[in-house]
Amino acid sequence: MVNGKERKMDIVIGIPAYNEEKNIASLLLKLKQITGKIIVCNDGSSDSTGEIAKNLGAVVINHEKNFGYGAAIRSILSKGIEIDADILVTFDADGQHRVEDIKTVVEPILQNKADIVIGSRFLDDGKKNVPTYRKVGIKTITSLTNLSTDTKITDSQSGFRAYGKSTLKDIIPFEHGMGVSTEILIKASKKKFGIVEVPIIVLYKGDTSTHNPVSHGLSVVLSTMKFISIEHPLKFYGIPGLVFLGIGLFFIIWAIQVFSESRTILTNVALIGFASTLIGIMLIMTAIILFSLVNVVRESRS
Repeated sequence: MVNGKERKMDIVIGIPAYNEEKNIASLLLKLKQITGKIIVCNDGSSDSTGEIAKNLGAVVINHEKNFGYGAAIRSILSKGIEIDADILVTFDADGQHRVEDIKTVVEPILQNKADIVIGSRFLDDGKKNVPTYRKVGIKTITSLTNLSTDTKITDSQSGFRAYGKSTLKDIIPFEHGMGVSTEILIKASKKKFGIVEVPIIVLYKGDTSTHNPVSHGLSVVLSTMKFISIEHPLKFYGIPGLVFLGIGLFFIIWAIQVFSESRTILTNVALIGFASTLIGIMLIMTAIILFSLVNVVRESRS
């Protein structure tokens, strides 16, 4: 997917923003030193975020209500396609990302070494600034994401990314929530796009997140599992199904053996055996059915 010719590319920066009137002006002034092409998705803010961004010359997409981070990213990517962006950089509005790291993030695309670049908080010294609870959550979600991708990345949830022009049309997401980061990576991996990571430094000024960390983390995990189950149903349902089936057969054989020797029924052992076997069969059938449906849908679209 990475072409072999190097040429000058225009950089477009996309910012999902929700109630960021305190940060958006200073951020846009800094970003305008890098590029004059800035997209702000005002995701249903109740403050002056959209008006401030518009007055400072940004292309503003206004959502009538707060649809979520994923919906904002979708709007930004779609607008990037519309304005024919060469490189689209997604950048958080809360002041955690450093403007000076943009050059590092876009460099692999400028050098034709990648289609998508992720600014990772876990390369070099960046991880020192990440709170412990965030490290645990991000690494857990990243491990789940890596199960469904051909690349092994360190920070699947980073919102600081750069996308090459050739990738945009093939990675438009449907997820409205925070699981969008995983959805994009799964789609990119499936399309065999070149994905690389570069180190960035994140500045956590207290906890600026507007989401409860537990509910936020749970929603991302559930969203990630949803995409894994769709992309790899045989692995997601089939392997656990075989495990349950094996356990069930073991307990059933044990119960039968005891009964044949002593005419005694081990009720608990038999129940565990039948229940595990039933669960295993149901999971295996689900894997087969979902695998067949997914392939039928894919063939109908091709």
